[in-house]
Amino acid sequence: MKNWIIVLSTILSLLLSGTHQLNASNKIHEKDNYLIFSKDIRQIGPILTTAKELMNEDDEKFGEFHVVFCGKTVKDIPNNTDFIKLLEEADALNIKVFACGISLNKFSVDRNSLPEKIKITENGILYGLQHTKNGFITLSI
Repeated sequence: MKNWIIVLSTILSLLLSGTHQLNASNKIHEKDNYLIFSKDIRQIGPILTTAKELMNEDDEKFGEFHVVFCGKTVKDIPNNTDFIKLLEEADALNIKVFACGISLNKFSVDRNSLPEKIKITENGILYGLQHTKNGFITLSI
């Protein structure tokens, strides 16, 4: 009798903990959030086109859209009128555009020379990993 109680208790606790884990992993995905890494600022146009298409496709499920520019391309950001126009469009669409601080430092880009609408993330790699852990769909181009 004592053994049956132990066996039943063990089975019951395993079932309950397994159900708890299933509920956590089957959590309803409320919003689709996106993060794009790019090493070429000229890709901002196609990135914005893609974001607009996803906004229409996802509709209410569309969440956040972030773009991080890293590498040598950060040297091309200051005083780039075409890029600045597209940054304005990104801002109007509530798309967050970042430059990687590590890249800015490596390529000696003065942060004060960057357009107002671009944000800086000190470590683009860490930023990407943190957002991936938080469920962002991530793509490097």
